[in-house]
Formats: sequence, C-alpha cells, structure tokens
Amino acid sequence: MITIECKVYGSVQQFSRVDEAIRTVQFIRNKCLRLWMDHQDSETGIGRNELARHTAELAQSYGFVRHLNSSARQASAERTWTAISRFYQSRKANSPIRYPRFQKDNRSMEYRKSGWKLEARHSRITFTDGCGIGTLRLRGGHNLTLLQPDYINRVRLLRRADGYYLQLLVKRDAPQPLPPAHRQVGLDVGLRHFLVDSEGQAVANPRHHKRSLDRLKRKQRQLARMKKGSQNRKKAAQKLSRLYLKTSRQRKDFVVKTARCVVKSNDLIAVEQLQVRNLLKNHRLARSIQDVGWRQFMQWLSYFARKMGRTMVFVPAKHTTSLCSGCGALVPKSLRERVHRCSCGLVMDRDHNAARNILKFALHTVGHTEIQA
Repeated sequence: MITIECKVYGSVQQFSRVDEAIRTVQFIRNKCLRLWMDHQDSETGIGRNELARHTAELAQSYGFVRHLNSSARQASAERTWTAISRFYQSRKANSPIRYPRFQKDNRSMEYRKSGWKLEARHSRITFTDGCGIGTLRLRGGHNLTLLQPDYINRVRLLRRADGYYLQLLVKRDAPQPLPPAHRQVGLDVGLRHFLVDSEGQAVANPRHHKRSLDRLKRKQRQLARMKKGSQNRKKAAQKLSRLYLKTSRQRKDFVVKTARCVVKSNDLIAVEQLQVRNLLKNHRLARSIQDVGWRQFMQWLSYFARKMGRTMVFVPAKHTTSLCSGCGALVPKSLRERVHRCSCGLVMDRDHNAARNILKFALHTVGHTEIQA
C-alpha cells in the first residue's frame, strides 16, 4: 500500500463545503465515542459493528449527516474504533494509557470505494455525495493515468496550513528485495551529530527548528499583538502555521532520505532502543531532541527495512557508550566527555565507540532482540 498525494485546487465555495464535510466527520466520530463511553461498563459492550450501525442511525436523525456518503460515515466510525482499540492495547501492555478523547480540531476526511470519481486523464476528482463539493483540480508529481480505479482503496481529503490536499491509498504489489550489499552497520544517534555509524562516518545534524527559531519568535510576537477575533490575527496565525509546516517538511525530507540511504547500503542495521518520551523529561534538551527527530528516523528505518528486505535489530541502550569497543572494559563518562579513552590504548570519538558497541551487541544477540525484516 502506497500513498499518492496531490495538491487540490477549487473555488472558495467548494473549500467551505469541504470544511463542512470535515466538521460532519468530526461530529460522527464524537457521537460514536460518546456511545462507547455510555455503554463501556454495561454487559453488552460496543464494538466496531455497533459503531458502524450507529452511523446509519445518525444519518436518519440529522440531515447534514445524511448528505455525507455512507462510506465516509463508516470510515469516521473506524477512526473512533482505532482510538478505542489503541486504548485497550496500551492497557494490556501496561504502557501509558491515553483515554480516547473528543476531537475538536479534525482536519481530514476519507472515502472508501464510493462517493468519488477520479478523472485521471484530466487530473480531476469529483465527489458525488450530497455535500456539494463537486469537481476539484489536482496537481502533483505523480502520473495519475497509470492508476487503476480498482487499486485505489481510500481517498482522503486533508486541510493544511498552505491549502488542501488529496491522498490516494493505492494497493501495490510487494517490491522485490534488493540484492545483498554485504555490509553491516551500527548507528548511534545524537545531538551533536545526527548519527555516527560503526565505521566512523558522521551525518551532521541540520537543526531545522533552531535555524527557523528567530522567524518563529517574530511571527509569534506579531500574532500576540493582534486583536483576538480580527482578520489580521487570522492572517498572522496562518503565516505562523505555514512556517511550522515548512520546518516539519524539512525535517521529514531529511529523515526519509537519510533512512533510505542507510537501508539501501547495508544488509543489517543495528540501532539503540531509545525511550524518547523519557528523554524529553530533560527540559534543557527537550527542544533539541524534538528537533532532531529520532523517533521519526527509527520509524522510517523500520519501514524501508521491511520494504527492501533488510534486517533491523534494536539493542538495549545500556552501556553502549561506557563500554570500550576494543577490550570490553567499563569506562564511565559524563555528557561533556566527547572522546573515549581506555587503558587498553583505544582513543576515539565516543559516538563512534558507541556505534561499534551497538553493532557488536546486535551480532551477538540476533534472535534475542526485536528484529524487523
């Protein structure tokens, strides 16, 4: 399954109807969540099928819900059940439990197989339900004429700070595994460098948020001076949102390209199993940790490893920095010490030493740690 994204162009009236449809989807989701809350402690619980049937009852009771296509209504109920099932899974795993909450800032809606018609030849899509959205023009870097409608499982409309987008979830055959690269690598991520591998090669930390911090502060001050409820305040908020969106896109582009390059070049990738949520409790480093995007990098590494037939191993982070990669002796260090010096004579950068330890642990414990291939 792949996602193809295009920018959507239309009139002001069409986009206002898109906003109304998105609010309707949010209304259905919250109503389904309320139904589950009311029957949570009862003997007959609420499941996915009951939520799907509840959307039909809402369509009979509310006229604006009836205008929305039935597939979009059921997709909204699916979102509710996803949040509920995630709550149950976290409770079983004894992880931090986040109770499902009512949504107040929904920005997307999706259709299944009905309610839309794609004209790939003319790069247009028409929504045929009662919301009155009509035909929207599409623009993007993908050739839509190569798509077969039967392979499109979902159509999603999104509202972002710089406009509206359409996402097509397309079913695709599994790609062929890459030929062996005959290389193995251990990666140590950090703040000074984005990563250092077991061969000593370092990738610089781009610090996207830090480079945009002065502009962000200026836009925030301008927003704070505006009168609440005024058009100028809305414009200032829109400019600030676009700047945040640009920063997140820069980070994602860098992370995706780096992860793809690492996976294509190595047969086995060993990384630390970091608890980023706990690391963010350090308020002096929280902004820098959020800026570097470790968690997003790990997610894309796992994704590309599955798609390309590579092996990814997560090893415990304990003693990866303090152990000597040459003799195995324990050499404690503070965060300020950037050079590893051992009594055996080994002197190297501490991140390089940690990356070598990570690869060594992965090779010794393959089959006993979390492996993704």
